[in-house]
Amino acid sequence: MTRFTSGARRAGLVVGAMALVLSALPSASVAATGGGEGGGGDGPRWCPRVVGQRVDCGSLRRPLVVGEPELGTIGVSYAVVRHRGQGPARGTVAVNPGGPGEVAIDKAGEFAAGLAELLEDHDLLLVDPRGTGKSERMPCGVTDAEYRFGTRQEQRDAVARCARTLGPRAQGYTTAATADDIDAVRARLGVRQLTLYGLSYGTYLMPVYASRHPESVRAVVLSGAYPHDFDPLVRPSAEAVSLALRRVCERSVPKACDGDKAVRDLATTAARLRERPLTVPIEAGGKTYRERFTEGKLANLMYEAASRGAGMEPDGASLLGSAPWALDRFVKGDTGPLRRLVREEGSSGSAEDQAPYIAVVCNDYRKAWAADAPPSVRWQQYRKALAGAGQGGFGAFSGQGFTEGPTDGGDVCISWPRENTARPQPTDLALPDVPVLVLSGDLDANTPDANGRLAAGKFRHSTFFSVRNVGHVPELEPSGCVTGITSRFIRGGAPGDTSCLESLAPIAVTPVGR
Repeated sequence: MTRFTSGARRAGLVVGAMALVLSALPSASVAATGGGEGGGGDGPRWCPRVVGQRVDCGSLRRPLVVGEPELGTIGVSYAVVRHRGQGPARGTVAVNPGGPGEVAIDKAGEFAAGLAELLEDHDLLLVDPRGTGKSERMPCGVTDAEYRFGTRQEQRDAVARCARTLGPRAQGYTTAATADDIDAVRARLGVRQLTLYGLSYGTYLMPVYASRHPESVRAVVLSGAYPHDFDPLVRPSAEAVSLALRRVCERSVPKACDGDKAVRDLATTAARLRERPLTVPIEAGGKTYRERFTEGKLANLMYEAASRGAGMEPDGASLLGSAPWALDRFVKGDTGPLRRLVREEGSSGSAEDQAPYIAVVCNDYRKAWAADAPPSVRWQQYRKALAGAGQGGFGAFSGQGFTEGPTDGGDVCISWPRENTARPQPTDLALPDVPVLVLSGDLDANTPDANGRLAAGKFRHSTFFSVRNVGHVPELEPSGCVTGITSRFIRGGAPGDTSCLESLAPIAVTPVGR
């Protein structure tokens, strides 16, 4: 979810990718030109320039932890891309691109391009969450590449080390704190209500904002959504991997693979890696990492990475479209294609500090153990939950193997301390009765449409679309269909004509040899 990204964070994990794609849409008429003072606006030197748009920027000091002044304050920065039309804005759209920990301000040009139609009469508010981007950094010494390529034990150790480094400041990294930061920015700007637009983890953040500041919410758009009471064992994602493989094979023209065989090949590959993991050298950020590619790493590749970007270029190569062929070759004794996919996916690893990701995930997300329990009891509770789940709910994977895949779930936070950390985010939110649009890609195993439906059901008046032939965050599709639907919804409270959703092309699939 980047959650799960995500993700999509590590760029991918999210949805920074969304902004890059949006800039190429036919509706785009503006482009970013880099830093400096905002295009015609007021603000600090880091304020982004966006051609054809006024950009106003600023920062404010916020309590690191409310009620604990001895921990000090933290700087939170924002940018407002102003509307082009005459007169006052019809509304202000606050966008969060996911993560946790994905930056927003540096993507001002891309978001402005993708939401060009809305910017005719709406302002766009971008807030870098505390600890990221132009907001004040609070690192813990764990890099993206180190965390990403580490074994499961190394990931758990990195979580514990991150907590030790942050100490009591770890309490300052929560979804609720970020929501309150956004509202403080709203109040400073004198904006009465926001339209909340959350992508990936942003679909977790924005309902928290809505529950804490209901009077400040005009409408909500959630894309790549999941509910706050999601399954901590991530079973819907495991099942969605098999569903995505079947769908891409069934829809391929000409037929490139057999979906049932692809799922069987995935199960065989998972079983072999369970017994004998691969070692895959990965070049990332000028360094070489030797990843131990286990069943858990395969799970992460198939549910998170393969969902990211699916449908972004329907005719081009993609990880999901290549997966049936690579799995077929692996089962037949050729590990080369799967190794290549692992290397290509891993090349985006970076030296970015993971404190905003690790701390928010481990503070807030629902776990299969009690937060107040000591480590030994947590392990007992986790193993009991895993044993109680059986094997049927994990698709082609074993339960143990699949739950070692998520970098924000399973047992990864089990060493997050009880002391100096925040209480988990409540899952039973009191939400305002406002118009809500929820979108899921039907090839997305990261935040599958089953989770999107659950997220939509938390609101009294919501509209849900499962978008065919796209993966994580449907706005990635290149036709402009989805962004058109969201723009109409934000403007008028209804999606309007959605017939274009029926014509989104299936993704290209590498043919599987007979």
